[in-house]
Amino acid sequence: MSRARQDRVIAMLARGSDWMTAAELADAIGVTPRSIRSYVNAINGRVPGGSAVESGPQGYRAGADLVAAQRAGGVESGTPRDRLHRLVRALLFSPDGIDVFETADHFHVSPATLDADLARVRALLGETDLVLERTASRARLRGTEMSQRRLLSRLVHEETDDGAFDVDALRRALGEESIGAAAFGPFKAELVAELTDLGYFVNEFGIGDVMMHIAIAAARVSRDRGLEEAGAPPSGESAERIAAALDRLSARHLRVRFGSGDLLHLTALVESRVVAPGAAEPAAVIRQRLDPEVEAAVRDVVARAAAEFQVDIDHDDFVLRLALHVQNLRMRAREQAWSRNPLTKSLKTSYPMIFEIAVYISDGLRGLLGIALLDDEIAYIAMHVGGRLERSRRAGAVLTATIVCPGYYELHELLRSSIAQSLGQAVTVVGVETRVDPDWSSIDTDLVLTTIDPPSVADRFVRIQPFLTEADVERVQAAASRVRRARRLARLRTELERYFHPDAFVYGLDPQQDEEAVISRLGALLVRSGVIDDDYVQRTLERERLSSTAFSDALAVPHALGMTATRTAIAIGIGEQSIPWGDGRVQVVAMVAFSESDRAAFQTVFEQLVEVFSERESVQRIVRRGTTFPAFLDELVAVVDG
Repeated sequence: MSRARQDRVIAMLARGSDWMTAAELADAIGVTPRSIRSYVNAINGRVPGGSAVESGPQGYRAGADLVAAQRAGGVESGTPRDRLHRLVRALLFSPDGIDVFETADHFHVSPATLDADLARVRALLGETDLVLERTASRARLRGTEMSQRRLLSRLVHEETDDGAFDVDALRRALGEESIGAAAFGPFKAELVAELTDLGYFVNEFGIGDVMMHIAIAAARVSRDRGLEEAGAPPSGESAERIAAALDRLSARHLRVRFGSGDLLHLTALVESRVVAPGAAEPAAVIRQRLDPEVEAAVRDVVARAAAEFQVDIDHDDFVLRLALHVQNLRMRAREQAWSRNPLTKSLKTSYPMIFEIAVYISDGLRGLLGIALLDDEIAYIAMHVGGRLERSRRAGAVLTATIVCPGYYELHELLRSSIAQSLGQAVTVVGVETRVDPDWSSIDTDLVLTTIDPPSVADRFVRIQPFLTEADVERVQAAASRVRRARRLARLRTELERYFHPDAFVYGLDPQQDEEAVISRLGALLVRSGVIDDDYVQRTLERERLSSTAFSDALAVPHALGMTATRTAIAIGIGEQSIPWGDGRVQVVAMVAFSESDRAAFQTVFEQLVEVFSERESVQRIVRRGTTFPAFLDELVAVVDG
């Protein structure tokens, strides 16, 4: 039984509060409803006595112990994958190799089964410089100590699919006799404190990865498998202090003394994955730490991204900090030592435009890095981009408001002050009406916050009390959210009606086809219409290989990097059943071809299309009823209009 599919069931239930039927879950994952029932039983089995998934006449929904089930288990005991991990651990921790027949007895399998497992180990080593040797009854691994540690880190990552640091999963990968949470908690806390004292920001996502490598190093050193010194000792006051802290803390908490090679390696990991310059560190100091080649490459690609997507990111402070991240990233790329990011999926789903800018930047840096980036590393770049754009996004989200409060002493001034204090990040008050009979038609702000009854019912009118209450604050926030959503979707409706065409619509995608086949099919429709050429289709396929364009559980938006279509058009493909796409499955594919003249529409269409298709009920309505182009457009517009 696939734990990965169980975890996808957990993820789908965790993202929504409503019931989902077995058929809905089965279609999204690409299995039968009977399999879903088996997965639910297995998920509940992870938390004996608990309730991870609730069952009822309406289907399934998240239970109180769903998060506990998500963290429990790791690789399922007794499965071929579990046996493979145990076999790799035995090989890694046995310098003289293992006896095949003794190991088969220990695993309670036949020698033939273990031979098959050894063949799977060879396949696992395909992307490494490790070699599995077999002489008579003995099998052993040959390769550098660093390569063997990378293989161990791969096992740990497979035990923690969400990328979060998990001591229990770490012990399963390294063996139950390895170091536990009681040692790592204090170690991490003291390391973070010392790094903070050095004036660094500490990347909590990165430090989990470094703690994993510290655990691996401790496990190997305890078996006399330390790293040979491969370069100069840590140089610079900060590096020396980091190395000293690691040496001191490992002796105190892990009962291990690292040699110079391990300290050099772990110090480099801390500097390249965990720390970033503090806010007070001036640009000149950051630039001293940068390779001019890296800074120039990042500055160039950021300028191009700012122009391509019309976003405000081309600032010196942003460029320097991103360049320092890329410099560390280049170091990791050379070693193929990637950092996991537990926010990758949520960033991709919630901020598709920001993630798309990060994909563009990572593609522009491919020559510098020498390799295409994984989604986890792209997500870190997206976090840099999102941090830079957050201020402008917040400014754009603030709505204007008029207060209607008939004058009575300073009552309206007190109300204005309360609104500014409680709702300042959501609305800005630009006017106050103190008459009991205001000219309502002349009030043109986004919201009207009134202490008297408005002349009509509308989202923009919010009835509040003269002395603002918590309930008033919640009503205003809800109204502001509705107004912002209505605006976005109104823009989307206007754009979409221009870009769809009946000749670029397919209902009933083949569930056996993959991403490339679907992109080629939809692309051919746009080529036939004269919107794009075959080169655009090929560049769309190249973009898909950089990072999956499945931005939700239902929708993929394949497109090329570069807006070279003769006009903007969208080809739509709908599957009655879900189709495989990247690591997931989708039911709707919107292949978008943008022209240079419609650059400004890119963000509106891209982000809002993802928003519409992130709501499961909307997707099912469109898929179920949109069997023809007119019906599809009617249903989409109905969903947009709410």
